[in-house]
Amino acid sequence: MNKEIINGLLDFMNASPVNFMAAKTLEGVLEENGFKRLDLTENMPKLQPGDQYFATKNGTAVFAFRVGEKAPAESGFKLICAHSDSPGFRIKPNAEMLCEGGIVKLNTEVYGGPILYTWFDRPLSVAGRVLLRTNNPMKPIEKRIKVERPLLIIPHLAIHFNRAVNDGNKLSKQKDMLPVLGIINDKLEQGNLLLNVIATELGCKKEDIIDFDLSLYDTTKACVVGLNDEFVSSGRLDDLAMAHAGLYALLNSKTTEMTQVLAVFDNEETGSGTKQGAASPVLKNLLHRISIQFNPCTGDFYRAIEQSFMISADMAHAVHPNYPEKHDPTNHPVMGGGPVIKINANQKYVTDAQSAAVFAEVCRKADVPVQYFVNHSDSAGGSTLGNILTSQMPMRGVDMGNPMWAMHSCRETICCADQEFVCKAFTEFFNL
Repeated sequence: MNKEIINGLLDFMNASPVNFMAAKTLEGVLEENGFKRLDLTENMPKLQPGDQYFATKNGTAVFAFRVGEKAPAESGFKLICAHSDSPGFRIKPNAEMLCEGGIVKLNTEVYGGPILYTWFDRPLSVAGRVLLRTNNPMKPIEKRIKVERPLLIIPHLAIHFNRAVNDGNKLSKQKDMLPVLGIINDKLEQGNLLLNVIATELGCKKEDIIDFDLSLYDTTKACVVGLNDEFVSSGRLDDLAMAHAGLYALLNSKTTEMTQVLAVFDNEETGSGTKQGAASPVLKNLLHRISIQFNPCTGDFYRAIEQSFMISADMAHAVHPNYPEKHDPTNHPVMGGGPVIKINANQKYVTDAQSAAVFAEVCRKADVPVQYFVNHSDSAGGSTLGNILTSQMPMRGVDMGNPMWAMHSCRETICCADQEFVCKAFTEFFNL
């Protein structure tokens, strides 16, 4: 096991319980490694080969790049794209609900498509963004917050009240999945419990809190498991494992002819249709601004796109030891078998034979095995970032990801060897 890569992944996962904190973690590591922060409201600085910059959008999407030795119109861009969000629960406004016995639970809304029952009876807390009042209504102060201590729990109904629970139990997102915060001891506390926690964490006045974007997270730390430490168990591996691998590759690669780009979007789990999502022009605009630093001609940007290649990195399904029949009969990605190229005849993935060949050759040069995933023909599959991005910028691209179990569970599993493989492959790609 490569301890640098795996321990780095564990640290990254533990620091990134929600999209806002994942972006903060990425920003911190980039700055520590000499990348300069760009303000997208200002003009782009004059770019030179080897310059390293990053920009953010909405505090949840991060775009980092290293300027190539040649102008983009002469060489293109190399991109690795991932996403910062994961399925879970967002806290609604006016969230506190008083129940019998003084119990207070929080009203939440499901985000994306989590496996609901995996969230029961776990020590949970909250993290995200809080907006604080200033003298300018247009510019509230934004603070990112991660409450470290376990704060909530979603208690399951005892089997004695539902003897058929193990035969299948349809869950109501509004009734069954609400987390308990605590017990009110004083009626004056009613409606203020959560705000009091936030104010204490941030060291601010409760009255200065205007609004928040807060989500639940499992406080159990990421860890290595298995007889020979083969696996990593953690929440949010879809898709932070790919964000970590892309970051590792960017930090461990050298300046090449092509400009290298790491793009970590938000809101992939809900369709990407936000200003910080892949369906927005945020990445296209940034690449255009980089291109015109070398030549203001829009035609040069189009030339750059035609020479570019994108890896759309989003996790893949490993064959499950208890359910092998769920997979395609002849394509079974296995744990430890290396990165997985994802293919769909109806173009839900951007991969075609040409782009698959390119990525397979990158892996071969890196001495990394490669696998293939196609859906069982009787099952509909999901989609990801690739086609959304190529609908705006018609560049070559491949959809791929590492094999995993229990995608969208509160706790997911990957193989340590695969994380090492994909870090090698991504580094090889950037170094070409």
